[in-house]
Amino acid sequence: MSLKEFKPHTPPQRYKVLPGFDEITKKSPEKSLLTPLKKSGGRNNTGRITTRHIGGGHKRHYRLVDFKRRKHDVAAEVLGIEYDPNRTCRIALIQYEDGQKSYILAPVGLEVGAKVVAGESAAPKPGNSLPLSKVPLGTAIHNIELVPGSGGKVARAAGQQAILSNRDGEWALVKMPSGEIRRFNARCYCTVGQVGNRDHMNEVSGKAGRTRWQGTRPTVRGMCMNPVDHPNGGGEGKSKSGGGRQHLLSPWGHAKGEKTRNPKKPTSTFIVERRKNKKR
Repeated sequence: MSLKEFKPHTPPQRYKVLPGFDEITKKSPEKSLLTPLKKSGGRNNTGRITTRHIGGGHKRHYRLVDFKRRKHDVAAEVLGIEYDPNRTCRIALIQYEDGQKSYILAPVGLEVGAKVVAGESAAPKPGNSLPLSKVPLGTAIHNIELVPGSGGKVARAAGQQAILSNRDGEWALVKMPSGEIRRFNARCYCTVGQVGNRDHMNEVSGKAGRTRWQGTRPTVRGMCMNPVDHPNGGGEGKSKSGGGRQHLLSPWGHAKGEKTRNPKKPTSTFIVERRKNKKR
């Protein structure tokens, strides 16, 4: 994947860096794999905003991506690589021998005309789906199931990969993209390879309007608000004493930096080693 930079004929183009889309081979999506996507604007069933900074944006169709890969030991041919507006990575349109079409996440190196297979006898090649018990140690994987048969949940964003580091009986130890080492049931399926569109992290929208097109509304700092709107609001200037800046809280009372994960969460038993904080 390549990135495009622009000559600064206008202010938004000065820092804009957008994807080149050179890996896209199919312009229009497969209509049989589209479904309507209703937008909530961040509101729940009673109309209250429960998730801020959501609203507007271009209309989209949801692409039905196959995260489970239930069709085992049947080869499928890659028909094209497509853009998906609902996720950061690209998706690949595949067609099985019986004519059924499906979408999968496009890993690095997957090209049009390649064959992909799911099943215990599949080779550990990019795009193939295998149980963790059959993947060679040290292999880069993505789209990992948390529970056997539930469909891939882990490492699905652009450029993400996890590493199968070890196996212990019916458990597999996987190093997550965050650096955390976690236990998975060895019967859980995963897909071999690294998720494509690795340069997504280097993209720069260039202007606020492009972020609005993507459905993200502006974020205002709490200290810029009034006291009635936020715990950090108010104050004559940037006061550290009497202006409300001394109690760094979220609108719901959490201190900045406070850990919000429940220490008694049952899934904590699967975490072998916590992720390491970056040194500043």
